[in-house]
Amino acid sequence: MTEEEWRGGLAPHYDYMLTEKPEDPAMRESASIWLYEENGEFALPRQGIEAIGENWAHHRYDCNFAFADGRVMYDGVFDADSHSPIGPDGRATILGSGGFRMECVEPYHRWRVSYEGNPILTTSADNAENRLDPNNRIPISYEVDLTMVTPCWVQDNTPEKLVGLSEREMDDARSMGLGYRMEHQFRGEGELNVGGEKRTFKCVGNRIHRQSVRPLEGFRGHVWLAAVFPDGRAFAFITYPPAEDGSTYNEGYVYVDGRMYPAVATKIPWLDKLIPEGEDLSLELEYDGKIARIGGVGCLNSYKSGIAEMPGFALNQGGAKYTWDDQATYGMVERSILRA
Repeated sequence: MTEEEWRGGLAPHYDYMLTEKPEDPAMRESASIWLYEENGEFALPRQGIEAIGENWAHHRYDCNFAFADGRVMYDGVFDADSHSPIGPDGRATILGSGGFRMECVEPYHRWRVSYEGNPILTTSADNAENRLDPNNRIPISYEVDLTMVTPCWVQDNTPEKLVGLSEREMDDARSMGLGYRMEHQFRGEGELNVGGEKRTFKCVGNRIHRQSVRPLEGFRGHVWLAAVFPDGRAFAFITYPPAEDGSTYNEGYVYVDGRMYPAVATKIPWLDKLIPEGEDLSLELEYDGKIARIGGVGCLNSYKSGIAEMPGFALNQGGAKYTWDDQATYGMVERSILRA
């Protein structure tokens, strides 16, 4: 595979950061990881930062933590000072704010992520019921080095790619983001400190980097799953519920034997109820004339619901233990539902 193929056709500079406030106040740079300790002992089911033009001095970050014993932690910070994007070598390698920092060490290949804060402590079951005590907190810090192990999966909604789309198709493009989005799966090593208890770890997971405007007026929910297995095979897909005309967005990939195949999800575990542990998340993907049948059991879940401005919205950011033939791994789950 050539380096250009590894990058999904994107130029090298797309994995660096914006160097100054964008002219469009709605433009955002966003980066996130979904990290899973290789034995399923804990997960960071979205650690993400949103650098939005209208509030450029204070990048927002949201960090979820979930443990196999049912503990869940959440930290959402809106008013911390943004870090300079310029790294020690003079390149725009840093996206950070307050206690959260993401660094591009080598574009499309290596990143480093660190966090230090005092997230709210709860349980997955209480989180599903929207029971949070903002005064119950625990100190957490970590640093992890990530190496990308799958080629870049790209959603390219730059202006020239939008020509000729119907208004219905534009709704899906807006939900994904008007700009570009990239996604890699990774392996990594790091150190985690929870309440003074330190441990080293090895992990797998997913990294996302995007620069886009993302109006969500047409958003109607989604399912997004991804995982990488011990033998190197991997999958990911994103789909939205069918629109009124029956059409939908459904795009994914299967990575097998060093080749990346476009895929479509044909069995999809839609979000219906908030089930903290044990939900059947099995899926099927059609690719290259074949069907990948992948088992999934939900775990390491966090939730957001009961949002005043979106009363019918519920979001699940968590994990699953996936099985594919004789392979097993832990990987990401993000699903949402928007009821009328």
